[in-house]
Amino acid sequence: MRNLKRAFTLLFVLLLAAVVLFFVLENQQAVALTLFSWTAPAVPVAVVVLAALVVGLAIGPLLGAYGVQRSKRKIRASAREAALNGN
Repeated sequence: MRNLKRAFTLLFVLLLAAVVLFFVLENQQAVALTLFSWTAPAVPVAVVVLAALVVGLAIGPLLGAYGVQRSKRKIRASAREAALNGN
């Protein structure tokens, strides 16, 4: 059973790599991004899209962890207040 799971995982990774490779090869036209009159050097569209994906994949979990920590602090403060009030 474990070998079947490994085979499916390997197949999924290879399929994902093929899709990314196909995407990169199909999007070779250069684009220059401009933000507040600052212009980045021209790079292929695939580089821009994949960079945005990686940045999003990094920022998403960080924001999620921040939200969890904030919720834990609120719960602890609420519990502390309840204990002080004798509830």
